[in-house]
Amino acid sequence: MDDPQATIRRISENVERVILGKSAEVRRAVLALASDGHLLVEDVPGTGKTMLARALAVSTGCSFSRIQFTPDLLPSDVTGVSVYNQKTGDFEWRPGPIYAQIALADEINRATPKTQSALLEAMEERQITSDGVTRQLPRPFMVMATQNPIEYEGTFPLPEAQLDRFLMRIHLGYPAASDEIAVLEGQQTEHPIHSVGAVTDPEELGALQQAVRGVWVDPLIKQYIVEIASATRQHDAVYLGASPRGSLALFRASQANALVSGRDYVTPDDVKELAYPTLGHRIIISPSAQVRSVSALTIVEDALDRVTVPGARVGVS
Repeated sequence: MDDPQATIRRISENVERVILGKSAEVRRAVLALASDGHLLVEDVPGTGKTMLARALAVSTGCSFSRIQFTPDLLPSDVTGVSVYNQKTGDFEWRPGPIYAQIALADEINRATPKTQSALLEAMEERQITSDGVTRQLPRPFMVMATQNPIEYEGTFPLPEAQLDRFLMRIHLGYPAASDEIAVLEGQQTEHPIHSVGAVTDPEELGALQQAVRGVWVDPLIKQYIVEIASATRQHDAVYLGASPRGSLALFRASQANALVSGRDYVTPDDVKELAYPTLGHRIIISPSAQVRSVSALTIVEDALDRVTVPGARVGVS
């Protein structure tokens, strides 16, 4: 594609017309989309999580569906179901809401683990298997899930396998006072989402995702990524560290970050910037460390401090 940096900038600026004062968070959401990954947004209700997903879908011209996760939701309510047609005497497949290019799993941790697991195959393999038939999902495909903090009532913690399939986790947080006033003024007559249009299309988005994969990553940077992930596994406060899928997530997100910055190569700073958003949710703290209030952020920061940053190769100009 001609100018991937301009495409990413257009998407980000368009989304920021709806999500005010959250440039860094919007940028990371767009990075996840450009990386062909899934995004988990964790925060308290009312901070714009759902609207972020809608704005991304509208800005990219992608088909959009919303799945409201509740305790009584069944796996077939997500993936689809075969229904018997009395006229034809045969079963007909009726796809579920997961068959969209951007699928919003709203309040995902309010559903039971059985229903949460319905997303596992879709997120990893971009397909759904039901009644012995495998059906491909549309491309590009992204699951953007929102969840309330796990200490809230009526929530089920996401299983480790589910968390590991999200390329990145972000927190929106409360807006600054000036931004909150701007939200009030902007929604006085109509929500800004209704005036937002597409600035790209799924075909260009697919080309953008291919451009991300073409960004050069030096072998020393690859080693740096792997050593950071390995350091989280060896930390004495960790019960379960970042998986190899976490290394791949950091690798891909770093490529997207370099592209956004106008570079065709990854630097150690790209890796540092995205280490916590890509690895933090994959780390499980040991019970004894939880008592000491050790956090995943602390683990990632320790890993970054322990691992030597790669320098320039000797003899290479």
